[in-house]
Amino acid sequence: MISAALALSRPGFALDVSLALPGRGVSVLFGPSGCGKTTVLRALAGLERARGHVRLGEEAWQDDARGVFLPPHRRPLGYVIQEAALFPHLTVRGNLEYGLKRIAPEARRVGLDQPVELLGIGHLMDRRPDTLSGGERQRVAIARALATSPRLLLMDEPLAALDAARKAELLPYLDRLHAELSMPVVYVSHAIDEVTRLAHHLVLMSDGRVVAAGGLADLMARLDLPTAREEGAGVVLEACVAERDSRWQLARLAVGAEAPGESTPVSSDFHLWARDHGLPVGSRVRVRVLARDVSLARLPQAGTSIGNQLQGTVEEIAGDEHESLALVRVRVGASPVVARLTRRSAHALGLAPGMPVWVLVKTVALMP
Repeated sequence: MISAALALSRPGFALDVSLALPGRGVSVLFGPSGCGKTTVLRALAGLERARGHVRLGEEAWQDDARGVFLPPHRRPLGYVIQEAALFPHLTVRGNLEYGLKRIAPEARRVGLDQPVELLGIGHLMDRRPDTLSGGERQRVAIARALATSPRLLLMDEPLAALDAARKAELLPYLDRLHAELSMPVVYVSHAIDEVTRLAHHLVLMSDGRVVAAGGLADLMARLDLPTAREEGAGVVLEACVAERDSRWQLARLAVGAEAPGESTPVSSDFHLWARDHGLPVGSRVRVRVLARDVSLARLPQAGTSIGNQLQGTVEEIAGDEHESLALVRVRVGASPVVARLTRRSAHALGLAPGMPVWVLVKTVALMP
């Protein structure tokens, strides 16, 4: 567990946050530019002197009530920023060894082999930073941070300086960090696509305050939060690949399912068809269903191209950013789905909480 209470004031800005972040997985600080996300990260690292306390498990890095404040170099953390900040005169190997040399041999929990393999940079070891792409430089920067054997990894918008292609190249490597390393990650972002891809725990911030915090799936389904009014608003569902259709290059995803054992069939709340990404049956996947790609109907629809039709119950209806639109949360099994409709359509359907409906999601709209 990472716990912190941090407060500071400067001209035009005040920070006052309390955090309780899980000791595993990726916790994302999300919000608009200027809301205080980077300030929180810097205060966790000891680079910004805020009032309060910072604890990693039982270890106090800062406790103003007891006069405790560990300087940054005494905090076992790795820090990755937007720019890779590699030493230009050193090769990739030299940059990684620089990070490794910061840690006494008896304190090293991570050697070079693991981050090199994890981030796929073995073929880059003898090259200098000016010969690398932006995505490659960031992968080396992350590997260098891991080479310091941190107990906590802080990442301040590490994809912000990359174009869409390089961002897509790096995201799978970031996915592997939480899957293969036990250390917690605190990740700053204002990009909703990064949040839905990486986050396990989400902290929404605005004007130096925490608006809401909790599990990603729960917060993304709440209609009272700013995330519901984003252009990319929608829900994130955990699923398992239940079947692959080689004829049509589609995969059937069991939402809410546990990965099957050797003789255990996949059971779930419901199934969704999506494009086949080549993952074997039984693989865990995360599915993002955008609110704009969800339609509702009173009855099942015949003669339609929409590949997913699910029975559900209306839970909540709320206004959207524009007065012509409405957000509707529907419970399908144990999972929520959010639809963005015009208010006219919601009125024509007579939508109300507790009403049974059919949820229609295009197969091509799913993003596993």
